[in-house]
Amino acid sequence: MTFKTFTLTALVASTLAAAPALAGGNTANVVQHGWLNGVAGGQAGDYNHMELHQWGLGNSIFATQDGSYNTTAVGQAGTNNAVDSHQDGVGNLNAVAQIGNDNYADTETTGFGNSNAVIQLGDGNSASTSVNGVGNSSLIVQY
Repeated sequence: MTFKTFTLTALVASTLAAAPALAGGNTANVVQHGWLNGVAGGQAGDYNHMELHQWGLGNSIFATQDGSYNTTAVGQAGTNNAVDSHQDGVGNLNAVAQIGNDNYADTETTGFGNSNAVIQLGDGNSASTSVNGVGNSSLIVQY
């Protein structure tokens, strides 16, 4: 684990501990360039927005949101990237876009009226989506 990954993980962990006090209408944007970056993000409450972008090799993202009308948008360009994104609540959007080779995406949504979308461009990609509840939808597009 690199120093910047450790520092970012510690920052995210301290933010997660404060999530009940920060619940509702939060925005988190993380942009990483280079190799072997990792980010974990979590939000609780309603109307939160999380954008996580990575460019480089061997990157990974874990994102989770609990609440309603939240949006997670993940973009990765490079090879050997991975995303695990989970949401629970009502009216949430879970979107992943990956450009490159050997990418992996796993999205899960539980609740009512939620959407998962995964778009992957490149060779050797793998995607799975899971929806539990009523009125949820999933989409996977691979080229």
